[in-house]
Amino acid sequence: MLNFLHTFNPSPVMAAIGPINIYWYGFFMLLAVLAALTVCLYLTKLHSLKTDIIIDLAFWLIISGLIGARLYEVLLELPYFLANPLNIFKIWQGGLAIHGAIIGGLIALWLFTRKNNFSFFQLAAIIATVLPLGQTIGRWGNYFNQEIFGYPTALLWGIPIDPANRPLTYFDDQYFHPVFLYESIGNLIIFIILFILHYLIIKKNKTSGSVYFLLLTSYFLLYSMLRFSLEFIRLDPAPVLFSLRFPQLISLLIIIFSLSYFIYYFWLNIREKTRLDN
Repeated sequence: MLNFLHTFNPSPVMAAIGPINIYWYGFFMLLAVLAALTVCLYLTKLHSLKTDIIIDLAFWLIISGLIGARLYEVLLELPYFLANPLNIFKIWQGGLAIHGAIIGGLIALWLFTRKNNFSFFQLAAIIATVLPLGQTIGRWGNYFNQEIFGYPTALLWGIPIDPANRPLTYFDDQYFHPVFLYESIGNLIIFIILFILHYLIIKKNKTSGSVYFLLLTSYFLLYSMLRFSLEFIRLDPAPVLFSLRFPQLISLLIIIFSLSYFIYYFWLNIREKTRLDN
């Protein structure tokens, strides 16, 4: 596989039917949604919830996630999109920011649970568990678009990037870090960890709002640690603030919040255990 990545030059177009192009990016986005939805339905059954809930919710999450992801990306690269406003709608070319998708999804989930009287944190924990699986698959769409790559590298798994897709500074370089692959593997590991934790929590019947929030926070912590680390080698443009790329800064804030909650949660549990022992 590594040799394949090192020698293969991907094209964004998967197939052409007359004047209509089918893009790899859209294919992997669809595959990511289907895979995440399948596991989501399985977890829903373990929670003894009706699967219709997730099917109804999935539509709103997809729409709000796409809108949020695109708006977030547009704001990050506002000068470019102001100069090229029609490109805002060309989502098949990439440019869907995961932080924006999460914000959009949380808003839709909050409105959905309020309207239908469901537990926000229970459904959020289910979705947070399967989200990294979708990210694992979705990142391969970035590969075929030749985006989400890092600095030049001589490593065997370096990927070729067309000159048109590289910063001018690296015009003479050919192979670059496959950051999309690093994130895809990292997200797969996060999914496995969260799925096992989620399964054990349900089987041990330790379900509560605080435990669901702990699962949700675990996703935020693990993904933010991954994203913060990978931002050091990414070459795609991003605003810089306090010497950190903007997604890196957001990830750092999430890490601080998540660790603070973990400390608070376990402190409460230790205090309660001490009280019961006495």
